[in-house]
Amino acid sequence: METTKRARKEKSRTRPSGETYVEPKDLSSGLERVREAARRDSQNQFTSLFHHITVDLMRESYLKLNPKAAPGVDEVTWAEYGDGLEIRLADLHDRVHNGRYRAKPSKRTYVPKDDGKQRPIGIAALEDKIVQRRDGVGPR
Repeated sequence: METTKRARKEKSRTRPSGETYVEPKDLSSGLERVREAARRDSQNQFTSLFHHITVDLMRESYLKLNPKAAPGVDEVTWAEYGDGLEIRLADLHDRVHNGRYRAKPSKRTYVPKDDGKQRPIGIAALEDKIVQRRDGVGPR
């Protein structure tokens, strides 16, 4: 069946679902305002969003992560990171704001597919997951 240009356009208007869509209630009020400004004016340019990244938002991101997820290249589990969480989050926040934070390379692993082949996946380090998810949009 041939897909028309109009049909494809209509499909893109549907509301996103799944892992990437985040209800506005899950975002901090500051980030929600940024999101609304971006929606109103697609030409709007944002010079800095760092002031929206707080320790509280990072804590919320940590708590939303899957505690049973496989550790990344850093081999740090959710529970291990939770020991001394406030000190770790304060340090992470400081590194992000001072430009000293650098994401680690993802751990490469392979998942078998039904056809016998293997699909490569990357597993991010725990701190990378926290930083990526700081606005509620990153990996779950």
